[in-house]
Amino acid sequence: MKIIKRKYIQLASVLFIVLNCVNSMSAQNNSSIPSLRKQEKATQLIVNGKPFLVLGGELGNSSASDLKYMRPIWKKLRLMNCNTVLTPVYWELIEPEKGKFDFALIDSLIESARKNEMKLALLWFGSWKNSMSCYVPSWIKKDYKNYPRAYSEKGVAQEILTPFSSNNLQADINVFRALMKHIKEKDEKEQTVIMVQVENEIGMLPSARDYHPDATKSFNQEVPSRLIDYLQKNKNNLTPSVLELWKQAGFK
Repeated sequence: MKIIKRKYIQLASVLFIVLNCVNSMSAQNNSSIPSLRKQEKATQLIVNGKPFLVLGGELGNSSASDLKYMRPIWKKLRLMNCNTVLTPVYWELIEPEKGKFDFALIDSLIESARKNEMKLALLWFGSWKNSMSCYVPSWIKKDYKNYPRAYSEKGVAQEILTPFSSNNLQADINVFRALMKHIKEKDEKEQTVIMVQVENEIGMLPSARDYHPDATKSFNQEVPSRLIDYLQKNKNNLTPSVLELWKQAGFK
């Protein structure tokens, strides 16, 4: 088990998912769910109306997929004085058939966490996990046409969903929205789930970028003017290596 580490989300497709979920929650006008609060120079996590300090442990990638396997782990977490566990949840187990959701495993994990006086920080293994799309459902894995893959430089399809597909984006939005809705219905009062990490370690391996035709089309377009404006206004604050590369290109 590892201490929870901060991970960074970089793709625009993920931002669309986050915005959809935030908008859905905002519509409920409910401020009682776990949230971050600015307190002078510090930012506090508020759970059940009080500041909460996370003492966290992290499960193995597939540990939470088997409740029997998890039974002795709860005891180990308590002996480590953990009060929170970073727990993966898996798209392939939640939506084994398109549009049919199964939250039995998540409900059991929430119940077990309550019995052991633990909080959960859920880690969404959705479209990507360490770059790869190994936790997406089989109905997506088998359907290359409707749910296209990223390509290598040689045009070979990878085990990675391309983020340039609207079908891929919408499928992830649908299941993630259903997951968040279910958690709210199941856990709004108890607040066992205090965080949800959206996606996990997105990127391209081993290629530097996606060579799917849609990706290449976007790559060859003009750089967005908003990005250029930002770079020009913040030239003195750029990372030296980035600034040097831009300089070598004539600050284009």
